[in-house]
Amino acid sequence: MYLDDETLDTVDAWWRAANYLTVGQIYLMDNPLLREPLTAEQIKPRLLGHWGTSPGLNLVWAHLNRAIIARDLDALFIAGPGHGGPAMVANTWLEGAYSERYPAVGRDEAGMARLFRQFSFPGGIPSHAAPEVPGSIHEGGELGYSLMHAYGAVFDNPDLVVACVIGDGEAETGPLSASWLGNMFCDPVTDGAVLPILHLNGYKIANPTLFARIPEDDLREVMHGYGYEPFVVAGDDPVKVHHELARTMDEALDEIKRIQQAARSSKDGSRPRWPMIILRTPKGWTGPAEVDGVQVEGTFRAHQVPLPGVRENAEHRAQLEQWLRSYRPEELFDATGVPVAALAGNAPTGARRMSANPHTNGGALLRDLALPEIDEYAADVPMPGATTAEATRFTGAWLAEVIRANPDRFRLFGPDEVASNRLTAVFDVTDRAFTGRIIRGDDHLAPSGRVIEVLSEHLCQGFLEGYLLTGRHGLLTSYEAFIHIVDSMVNQHAKWLKTTREIGWRQPLASLTYLLSSHVWRQDHNGFSHQDPGFIDHVVNKKATVVRVYLPPDTNTLLSTMDHCLRSRHYVNVIVAGKQPAPNWLTMDDAKLHCRRGLGIWDWASTAGDDEPDVVLACAGDVPTLETLAAADLLRQHLPDLKVRVVNVVDLMRLQPDTEHPHGLPDGQFDAIFTHDKPVVFAYHGYPTLIHRLTYRRNNHDNIHVRGYKEEGTTTTPFDMVMLNDLDRFHLVIDVIDRVPGLAVGAAALRQQMTDARQICRDYTRRVGEDHPWVRDWKWPAEPDRPA
Repeated sequence: MYLDDETLDTVDAWWRAANYLTVGQIYLMDNPLLREPLTAEQIKPRLLGHWGTSPGLNLVWAHLNRAIIARDLDALFIAGPGHGGPAMVANTWLEGAYSERYPAVGRDEAGMARLFRQFSFPGGIPSHAAPEVPGSIHEGGELGYSLMHAYGAVFDNPDLVVACVIGDGEAETGPLSASWLGNMFCDPVTDGAVLPILHLNGYKIANPTLFARIPEDDLREVMHGYGYEPFVVAGDDPVKVHHELARTMDEALDEIKRIQQAARSSKDGSRPRWPMIILRTPKGWTGPAEVDGVQVEGTFRAHQVPLPGVRENAEHRAQLEQWLRSYRPEELFDATGVPVAALAGNAPTGARRMSANPHTNGGALLRDLALPEIDEYAADVPMPGATTAEATRFTGAWLAEVIRANPDRFRLFGPDEVASNRLTAVFDVTDRAFTGRIIRGDDHLAPSGRVIEVLSEHLCQGFLEGYLLTGRHGLLTSYEAFIHIVDSMVNQHAKWLKTTREIGWRQPLASLTYLLSSHVWRQDHNGFSHQDPGFIDHVVNKKATVVRVYLPPDTNTLLSTMDHCLRSRHYVNVIVAGKQPAPNWLTMDDAKLHCRRGLGIWDWASTAGDDEPDVVLACAGDVPTLETLAAADLLRQHLPDLKVRVVNVVDLMRLQPDTEHPHGLPDGQFDAIFTHDKPVVFAYHGYPTLIHRLTYRRNNHDNIHVRGYKEEGTTTTPFDMVMLNDLDRFHLVIDVIDRVPGLAVGAAALRQQMTDARQICRDYTRRVGEDHPWVRDWKWPAEPDRPA
């Protein structure tokens, strides 16, 4: 036996108390201490919650507390099976942190009654490890992300240990399967440690779990192959499991300490073999063994509510009371409902409590980034269109200084696309984090690198989320089309941000910022599979208080936008920008003003002056801006009397009314720019329907005609791509002719010219294999003729 009797009793009492509180939350509305036999009125009318995983979560929490006290450990807890929310709530209430955050839920009988009633109840709290739960950074509603969040949390937190419980159902997901390789990026010199605990209780909702049916030797080999040293604890005898889990947890923590001490004394960050625990206990352990003659404990039937219909079924109600009394609550809580003094022996104090660890409220630890002045990295723009640049390359030079100036709180993440997206300057100051074997010819690999590249958008997103949630800053860069892989993950993070914004004690986090490049209009070399701008549409579905979308048209506006986004708090920022050589339109001073406005009239490209325009040419995105300006040039040459206003949009949310989005323009301002009744030809980076959706409440919506991506693509030239989708300059001129009253007849010859120009350019690409010089060599005229 490993534990002395007193410690065993204390740990077991904590486990029983947490189990009792868990069951009470699922079932009870009143009578929390069972002072009288349970009645139907004391049972919730709707029984919601998940019991099956909860005893295992409570067991691990109890044993971690023992280790924290013994070692003065800085630890936090991630529940991969976050549907075990009542277990998380139970432990935080026992530790006292819950009552500190929510004084109305005191640590007494009345508080216990409120604790029980509020769970999964209208006006109460959710059923998962939601943002409302102190100590949670991972809700666990959608499975697959626990281990990547754990690794993100320990990056640059050298003293932190994250105990990550992975449910055997979650272990079947693709993202979790990749997450085991998080140890390839965890530097034992500068980072903390993750202790993965694979909890095998054998079942999902209705099926056995795959990992539980793998022979133990094979499972050990799987974990060994991932680079871990597996420790196995298995059983259904509580006393034996307590002793074995305590011994195993001590061995694992000793090994973590040994690894870190050795690495830090030698400055050797190469990949060690980290410990992990395989914990095999019954699903729904200590719950009803059978219900109505059918086995429940240790089967899938224990997953959610093992005793149904308790209000209506007196026999089930009696079985529930017997189940609750099996935990001997009279030994755990005094006459007033306060946890007995013996339980305090297994409760850390202050910030050492996992429910009160400062890292779990990352905004409270957040420090501003030291950001370099963007003026020093600006592109030279003597006049609009006079110079060209790869916008992301300039941003890469700026990000290199961000990394250098913030060596402990900023990281760049990408799925093997940092160099492809022209951010290579960052490797002048850092390397790619990598603790694996490094061989001759490898490029910029080191355990201490500040760039994390792994060909999994899931891992990039999850690592970054864990990093942000624990109070740091970062950026994720990706190809635009493939960021869709994390659609569901950004959903979950946006929900977390929305909810925490409404929780007073949760402090704002650094924003989750995406830089999406290699975008739809310049994936001509990869083709249709790489062409999809729809991530913007997906993100815009989230709450207006959370999402921001930016489409900077050139180098200096991208720098200004990035500077703004890395200073921002508690948003999801999506920036879409090209990496290919493209014209620069604005000086840095003009770019800053333009980005602050979010959209604006480009007088230098317009011919309307102070008069009301005949037509508005609007654009959002770098390629649409290029085509719009080329169209404006054609109109100036061929229809010099036409009054054209060019409007560029950087902040897409400015198109919405101010009643719909904090960045929205009031109707009066929108009408002043886009007019009340004149045609608007809008060249947009993505799917046209989004512009209609954002502007459908506007007075002039019926006159807004949008060109954008309409799911036409292939491997072809850049200009052929825009022609395939009718976004090209010639088609924009045709749109103007078709929509401005009086031009259909008077400009019929010009319309025919534009149609012919499209065909000539297409024929040229088919014959020569590149774009026509008309397009390839076009530049904004140095001194355009302006009408009087």
